[in-house]
Order: sequence, then structure tokens, then C-alpha cells
Amino acid sequence: MENNKFRLMKDMYSDNRGGHSKFVDLYCENCGVHVLLYQKDGPGPLKRLYLDRILAPSEFTSLQSVEKLPDLYCKTCNRLLAIPYVYERENRRSYALLAYVTVDKKGKGGYPPKRLSLGK
Repeated sequence: MENNKFRLMKDMYSDNRGGHSKFVDLYCENCGVHVLLYQKDGPGPLKRLYLDRILAPSEFTSLQSVEKLPDLYCKTCNRLLAIPYVYERENRRSYALLAYVTVDKKGKGGYPPKRLSLGK
């Protein structure tokens, strides 16, 4: 298992969104397992995952070089979380998150995080 501490990326995309960035830990809403660590730029809800902002695990960071993206499933309960999508305004490959299938929590940039307690 990876054990890393990441730094926020600063580039034209973060600058276009006001220079406000944060780490987000994404969890499966169904089973509570951690899916990935993501850098969110700008305000508002998380709607899509740009490939260049997925920081961990390596199984998702390597998707930038894949020509045809697979759907994104939870590795534990096999729930569909997101589908491939191209954000046309910036011509950026990404995943469109499906509504109500993920829980995101502000992260500190460390990977792996602690398991999420869903209180079920």
C-alpha cells in the first residue's frame, strides 16, 4: 500500500478557479471504502474528477495514459461511481460523478487515509 504526502498543484487550471484548491478524500457511500485522493480546485460541489487531479492510488493515476477510460467502480462493493466524460470547455478528460454514490471529505493530502465511518 502506498504511503505518501502530497502537495497542492499550482497551474493554469487552479489559477482559473481563483487559486483556491484543497484535497478531497472520496469514499463509496454504500460501503465506506476509500476510493481515491483528489485535488479540488475552486468553490462548489464536486461534480467531475479530472484525470490530472487524481493523486492516489496509482491504479487511478495511471489512467491518464489510457486511451479508452473504463467506468469507475468501488473495488469493494462494485457500485458504479462515475463514468468517463470530456469537459468540453477545457477539452479535459475526466469522470462525471454519479449523484449520491460518493461521500467526499476535506483531506490533508496524505495517502492512505483512515476508513470512513458511515454510522450504518
